[in-house]
Amino acid sequence: MKISSRPTVHLTYCLNIHPGETWQENFQAIKDKALAVRRSVCPDKPFGLGLRLGNDAVGSILKNDVLSSFKSYLAANNLYAFTINGFPYGSFHGTRVKETVYKPDWRTRERLEYTVRLVDVMAGILPENITGSISTVPGSYKKWIRSQQDVDGMVRNIAECTWYLEQIYRKCGKTVCLALEPEPDCFIEKTDEAVKFFNEHLFRSGAEYLAGVSGLSRTAAEECMRRYVGICFDTCHIALQFEDMETSLDTLVRNGIRIPKVQLSSAVSATAGQCRKMARFVDPVYLHQVKVRSRSGVVTSYDDLTIDLLDNLSASGDGEIRAHFHVPLYFTGDDGLGSTSCLLTAGFFKKLLGMENYLEIETYTYGVLPEELRARDVSLSITDEFKWVLGKIGL
Repeated sequence: MKISSRPTVHLTYCLNIHPGETWQENFQAIKDKALAVRRSVCPDKPFGLGLRLGNDAVGSILKNDVLSSFKSYLAANNLYAFTINGFPYGSFHGTRVKETVYKPDWRTRERLEYTVRLVDVMAGILPENITGSISTVPGSYKKWIRSQQDVDGMVRNIAECTWYLEQIYRKCGKTVCLALEPEPDCFIEKTDEAVKFFNEHLFRSGAEYLAGVSGLSRTAAEECMRRYVGICFDTCHIALQFEDMETSLDTLVRNGIRIPKVQLSSAVSATAGQCRKMARFVDPVYLHQVKVRSRSGVVTSYDDLTIDLLDNLSASGDGEIRAHFHVPLYFTGDDGLGSTSCLLTAGFFKKLLGMENYLEIETYTYGVLPEELRARDVSLSITDEFKWVLGKIGL
């Protein structure tokens, strides 16, 4: 829904919170869950959707007249969509996901072809005068990138996707952006890594490759990369790096890196003395990377949240622990646990509202939250997250 006109700011939530891999399951979640949220949050105005379409679903929606029927459904129900979560390619609920969520990565044609199909969907339903976005894997999982050849492969595929985005604009006048989403332990996880990848690779060799495949001049190719490729700014992921939100945002903007989408999310946190209470967040489905900042300021990374790790961290008695487990924005902590939602300050929201922005609440881990945090219908939890955000920005 539009929450500001000058500049334009839209707010939605990501439908990856709802289980479902087929288009039929995704569509049913919109009818059963998203409409319930809209009735509570925005009953009389257009309500935006943040879609999540895996490879199975996007293949189905592009067949026959399914996409045009969906577009008609959106119009009939006062809905619109401006972003698609194109990060998970395959199954994302009810099975072991862990590091497979990064497969296929941007070294592969599979990731490029899947993303291009998502672009077709976004362009087909995107309203006039709204910028669309596809959020995606930040290149790859860091452990998998072993050579310059790996980096070059990612750059080439992103450049080819950029050329497709430009062709879409020329064909139908719709602007759709690709938003790489920095995530802990990925090829891009920190702000300085994002700046380096864009300035030293995408805006250089990426632009040169794009010029070669498109016939654009080198200057025009770089402008194209800057227009269509940017960063999905996930506040949970930034908090996990112990980075300052406003500084990170300013750094990206100062370097001319577009931010097509901001995901509003928070991580669970604890002191070393209380960290055993994080044990109820250990689960076999998702990867919950852990970052620990010692009293001296050194940040140490761990692949996943485990009982053994918590025992070791507790015994050390040193530092603050943050785990990559998205908890509802309204959760401020309990029984020794905290949340990084406290870092989403009035100053940060003021900065977001000072530029054209597309905001998306993202709490995909709802289904694996400790039982006491998911004791009610998911639509009610999402509604409370909307209320939390709107309260923070004074609406």
